[in-house]
Amino acid sequence: MTVKPLKDRVLIKVGEAETKTASGIYIPDTAQEKTQTGTVAAVGDDKEEITVKVGDKVMYDKYAGTGVKIDGADYLIVKGADILAVVS
Repeated sequence: MTVKPLKDRVLIKVGEAETKTASGIYIPDTAQEKTQTGTVAAVGDDKEEITVKVGDKVMYDKYAGTGVKIDGADYLIVKGADILAVVS
């Protein structure tokens, strides 16, 4: 299935949550926090409002957007204003 966001919306493939801490402790699924980073999969057609491009790794607002499942993967549709930063 192909999803093309409209206007100032961006489709983000949600990043995987960390399952292990830096010190080697495993975090159970019930205690994992929702990740706030992902990769831009598609962008809307409002070029004046959207400053990211497909393939950029971005950080977005914690409670932003609408979650969708496409071909078994988790995605999020957010407004361009809800993207906080590009992560490099």
